[in-house]
Formats: sequence, C-alpha cells, structure tokens
Amino acid sequence: MPHEEAIFAGGCFWCTEAVFGQLKGVQSVESGYIGGGIENPTYKQVCGGDTGHAEAIRITFDPAVISYADLLDIFFATHDPTQLNRQGNDIGTQYRSAIFPLDEDQRQSASQGIERASADWPAPIVTTIEGPATWYPAEDYHQEYWEGEGQRNPYCLAVIPPKLAKLKKSFAQKMSN
Repeated sequence: MPHEEAIFAGGCFWCTEAVFGQLKGVQSVESGYIGGGIENPTYKQVCGGDTGHAEAIRITFDPAVISYADLLDIFFATHDPTQLNRQGNDIGTQYRSAIFPLDEDQRQSASQGIERASADWPAPIVTTIEGPATWYPAEDYHQEYWEGEGQRNPYCLAVIPPKLAKLKKSFAQKMSN
C-alpha cells in the first residue's frame, strides 16, 4: 500500500515532531508552515504572527501500520486542543490547533477525531479543520530538532518529555521503541 501524508498544527513544531517521530509506521516527520497568506515564509516571519501560517508537521506514514484515525487520536492526546491560538506559553495564531486534511476522507476523519476527543477534554475543542493550503518546509535547522539541539534546549526539555510520557502511557503499542 502506498504511503500517505497527514498535516497537523498543535503548537510548537519541535514538540509535535518529537511525538510523531516515535511511532511505528511513520516514515518521516517534517516541520513547516501552512495556512498563511505569503509564499515561502521564514521562521522569523511566522513567529511574528502576521503571516497567518501555523507551525505544523507533515507526517509521511504507512496506513497498513498506523491509520490516519490513530494519528488523530495521538494528536488530540498529546497537545491541548482547547487552547485558542496558543499552546502553553506559546501564544499567537501560529501556534493554533489545526488539521489540514489532504482529501475529503481525511476531512471527514478529522471531524470524527474531534468528536472522539471531545469526551476526553473538560472544555470545548477549538481545533480547526482548514485548507486546502500550501505546505512550506521549515528551515533545515528546525528538522529533527528534538534529536539534536532540542535535548539541550531548556524550553524543549520542559515541554517535550511530558508529551512523550503521555504518548507512552496511552499509545505504547504504537511506539517504535
């Protein structure tokens, strides 16, 4: 079966990339920008909050090993989808919770994923379903950030291990290690 892609925005892309890179069936996770109004945005522009882009990840996965629905469930379990335009101390529309479906099946699955996740959160889910939109890869130094610089970055050390602990607690069978 051919590989598929999924695009999710759940706050800082360093943090979401670290989570999804741990899963069986995930071939790659690329950090980037999506959903904005200018072509080829830079990190500095997106962080300024006025391009309309979200920090996001593009996951390439094998649906015979892990389904899009599984990826959605993990997405909702490892970030706070009830925070509007923020994740923790990261504030702005560039940190919004959003799903960018690549076809109508993914759009329907995204709606179903929101419905499933609603029972697990005490506040309403504010995750948006957006697109279609153009994907722009982030600069090279953002790719695989957790595996390199991230494990020396105090911000990442504060935010990523709790996400990985949630992943391990609820989805250990889906993890590659």
